[in-house]
Amino acid sequence: GTIHLFRKSQRSLVGKLTHEFRLVAADRRSWKILLFGAINLICIGLLLMWCSSTNSIALTAYTYLTIFDLFSLVTCLISYWVMMKKPSPVYSFGFERFEVLAVFASTVLAQLGALFILKESAERFLEQPEIHTGRLLVGTFVALFFNLFTMLSIKNKPFAYVSEAASTSWLQEHVADLSRSICGIIPGLSSIFLPRMNPFVLIDIAGALALCITYMLIEINNYFAVDTASAIAIALMTFGTMYPMSVYSGKVLLQTTPPHVIGQLDKLLREVSTLDGVLEVRNEHFWTLGFGTLAGSVHVRIRRDANEQMVLAHVTNRLYTLVSTLTVQIFKDDWIRPTLSSVPIANNILNLSDHHIIPMPSLKAADNLNPVTSTPAKPSSPPPEFAFNTPGKNVSPVILLNTQTKPYGLGFNHGSAPYSSVLNQGLGIPGMGAAQGFRTGFANVPGRYGTNARGQPRP
Repeated sequence: GTIHLFRKSQRSLVGKLTHEFRLVAADRRSWKILLFGAINLICIGLLLMWCSSTNSIALTAYTYLTIFDLFSLVTCLISYWVMMKKPSPVYSFGFERFEVLAVFASTVLAQLGALFILKESAERFLEQPEIHTGRLLVGTFVALFFNLFTMLSIKNKPFAYVSEAASTSWLQEHVADLSRSICGIIPGLSSIFLPRMNPFVLIDIAGALALCITYMLIEINNYFAVDTASAIAIALMTFGTMYPMSVYSGKVLLQTTPPHVIGQLDKLLREVSTLDGVLEVRNEHFWTLGFGTLAGSVHVRIRRDANEQMVLAHVTNRLYTLVSTLTVQIFKDDWIRPTLSSVPIANNILNLSDHHIIPMPSLKAADNLNPVTSTPAKPSSPPPEFAFNTPGKNVSPVILLNTQTKPYGLGFNHGSAPYSSVLNQGLGIPGMGAAQGFRTGFANVPGRYGTNARGQPRP
């Protein structure tokens, strides 16, 4: 066949994923996560079988938390993969946003599962089935043990950061109020309960407690509706816990500036604007690249006599304490000096006695007139910055040769005539009708300039 020397081999999507998975599996740190993932799949299979046998929707809602643990393990693997990868021409900022995307997808899927539980619970209120409690309590403790063991054994960096940076859920706030009351009685428990608890551990314990209450009520009074009520409670707790994390990771994906660093950024920008040689700091934009990583770009205008490298070093040194990925564009203050002439001027142009400079009429009135109604029209858009719309600003004066006299009067062409012929025509004496008509165009208007009959100048 034909040999293509410069053609690259195209991999399929499955081939690319397999290659990246082998890259992650080569690290020994990921072996522990893969082992927990395999055990998680086994637990999910057992719990789903027990949910079907007991016909308990509350146990199904609690099993969804185990499925969420599987998503968190996948997110931890992605975090290890991001640390191995280096920035490429396509991803110049690195691959840290894949962690954010994984957290956002995991929390959104958990909320969708909670909405599915709420929908099934609403249907069960109309026709409540019988609940078998044979394996209900066993499934509860198996799920609780595995969830807590996974959360405490695996250091999931992305979810640990999001759980601390995101706002508290309503479940955490209620538990915090209860913890303050307990610590007031027993101060020794302040180190455990007073800091806000891990939301994942809290929801695991609260869900197991709801299932234990369900088991006791069904065993004592055969009150099967409490299973549906417990499912709704677990779904609401899941939704309330995952929603703040989805909001926080979504804002990171939208490249917004974190609220807790806005004050520090303003302080650093004020310090940069006071550096020697800096005239202006503008077009600044800062956003969260990944969890704990801030990126930004800024334009700095400096004096023409300032050292660019020195100013760049000082600006970078000030902002690098907060912004790890920074782009600074330095440009000097420059302006365009007006030139007197862009073309050579002829010698006879400089002789002003032989030429007349006729200024063009104002363009302001012509611009504001409507060609149909001849009335002033409002401008369709505001004038540009620093455009004062002065008359004749953009129109050069017209220079004409002095080949004829000024066209006063009725429009007759007057050539260059001697002074005596002018006196013979009667232009010197304003009392004569012909001269007055040629001068003003009206026979009954007296002349204001000239001499009177006695030879004295008129006032």
